[in-house]
Amino acid sequence: MILLPAIDIYEGKAVRLYQGDYCQMTVYADHAPDIAAKFADAGAAWVHMVDLEGAKTGEMPNFPAVAEVAKRGDLKVEIGGGIRTEDAIARYIDAGVERVILGTAAITDWDFFCAMARKYPGRIAAGVDCRDG
Repeated sequence: MILLPAIDIYEGKAVRLYQGDYCQMTVYADHAPDIAAKFADAGAAWVHMVDLEGAKTGEMPNFPAVAEVAKRGDLKVEIGGGIRTEDAIARYIDAGVERVILGTAAITDWDFFCAMARKYPGRIAAGVDCRDG
């Protein structure tokens, strides 16, 4: 079994939303990579990161925080949150991210998802969140 501690990122901070509500946010660290370092120190091999702003906008505002964790090399990083283009996937992989999670893109553009999975074997995963069944 592989346990993946998770870090949700908003404005570079490690946060948690209450039931997905951006108005009910708890900040755990002002610099998300600091939490990743604590996970590594505790023996984690992986970290699951989600760019909450990217999930809303489809952009990569928290790329620097994710890249910092990936480049440090003490954790394998997987990232999700608004990743909808091949350019975004390539930037994350070039920065050292091990796995890129496609959510909306996996559902709305199956051909794109399959093409990326073929181009980056073992490095693309689908993220599926469910509510009410």
